[in-house]
Amino acid sequence: MHDTTTGRKPPICHLVRLMRPKQWLKNAFVLAPLMFTSAFLDADSLRAAALAALLFCLASSSVYIVNDIRDIEHDRRHSGKSATRPLASGAISIRAAILLLCVLYAALAAGCFFIPSVITAIAAYLFLNLAYSFVLKSLPVFDIFCIAAGFVLRVLAGADALGVPLSPWMFITSLCLALYLAAVKRRQELARSGADGRKVLERYSIELIDRYAEMSATGALVFYSLFVVSARPQLAITVPLVLFGLFRYWYVVDALDGGESPTEALISDKVLFLTVLLWIAACVWILWPA
Repeated sequence: MHDTTTGRKPPICHLVRLMRPKQWLKNAFVLAPLMFTSAFLDADSLRAAALAALLFCLASSSVYIVNDIRDIEHDRRHSGKSATRPLASGAISIRAAILLLCVLYAALAAGCFFIPSVITAIAAYLFLNLAYSFVLKSLPVFDIFCIAAGFVLRVLAGADALGVPLSPWMFITSLCLALYLAAVKRRQELARSGADGRKVLERYSIELIDRYAEMSATGALVFYSLFVVSARPQLAITVPLVLFGLFRYWYVVDALDGGESPTEALISDKVLFLTVLLWIAACVWILWPA
């Protein structure tokens, strides 16, 4: 919706953009334990997992706001971010961003009151991202592992919400997949913007990050396959879907120049999106309680 008198979007639209709702798709990782424990028919488990995912949406939005405030001057000098980031473009003020941040923190505190089991995971996620925004994002390798750790903490929150331990298989597979996505993100940033995009990119080369990505993708596939063979052999039919999804994602990165944002890559490529949906449908069908 636009302001008909000025032709500009109203401030509320820019505040929503500041929260980056498109990136909330990443919080689907919170629901992974719900699926693999076959608890998706239990009303209490559904409510707990949904609330945990909602809280991570609020937590991730608060992280984006802190990061945008921290990087506002850098973003203003960036050719793309100066126009697309609400703070860098001047669409909203720092004061408004801080006020929204306080609202998000208050909502998080209230939500954790209703589901205290996820407090540890969310607090660790917030602390990790504060360290990332102010220190670790400038340190090579640390930055990639910080991004990946955020995904693992989402999975941990999902397990904590259900009151079940995080499976070692799920932990290792999630970590490898997250490292793959994080490495590809850095690769595309380096390929598109060079060292001007981020200071840490000066310490990387595309060849090095490609090796990181290949190693991580291989690890994700191997550990997922070992999990299937040893613990859930009925899921063997999903292994080709995982392999195809990894291949397709790399195609999106290399041939279609996507991957800087995993969410955008997933939404924009219909084949990749359909592959993920088929994988989810196959897992739910196979794991459906008897």
